[in-house]
Amino acid sequence: MIARPLPARTGQDAIRLVRALGAHRYVSGRLHVIHAFAFDALGGEDESGQPRAALAEARRWARDVLSDPSIELDSKDPRLFRHASPEELLGVLEGFWVPGRAADVAHERLLDALDALGLGIPIHVPFDETVEDDLHPLLVDAGWELLSLAELDPVRHRGVIEAYGEPIHYEAARFEEENAIPRRAPLQELPALGVVELVRGVDATGELVEPLVLWTEGDEVYQDYLLRGVERAAKLTP
Repeated sequence: MIARPLPARTGQDAIRLVRALGAHRYVSGRLHVIHAFAFDALGGEDESGQPRAALAEARRWARDVLSDPSIELDSKDPRLFRHASPEELLGVLEGFWVPGRAADVAHERLLDALDALGLGIPIHVPFDETVEDDLHPLLVDAGWELLSLAELDPVRHRGVIEAYGEPIHYEAARFEEENAIPRRAPLQELPALGVVELVRGVDATGELVEPLVLWTEGDEVYQDYLLRGVERAAKLTP
């Protein structure tokens, strides 16, 4: 996969990008997996005092899971993970990455829960891809599957097809994708997020402390076209 830097300066920039990544017409599937610890750390209200309605069911689920005596909370038991909706993913990122009292409480609750299990907080910079395989607990794993080039509609998806210039270039990219071994769907994935990324990924002023990247797999022209559109939709580029 290729790491593509995203033009996000703040946590709120990153949240707008995530919203845009899941909203365009080229998405064919989503897989967002979020740990019960992340949902449980969030209070019932956001920074403005409004109820977190999108997270109400997920927070109830998290409480049930974390109180289940058959589950070892410091393990990688799959029952600790929820296949989350796009709204739940955004709610979790907002809860941890928008500075204020609500985020401070979420940070404290998460750290306390991990400390009680002897897990603590690792020593590495946020979004360090070299430690992704060792993150424990993995708190947020989010990505999108895209339509293959063969699935693109010549009218509905005309923009990306025209981005190839001559039709022969699009056909060549489509042929290469269809005949790749092993065949893989085009993908876009966020970095794996653990406690360091959720608690220390954004500073008290709302700035990302390290650059955020998007991991992509698939034809470069296709991915470049989509990312330009996502950045415009997130109001980060003209």
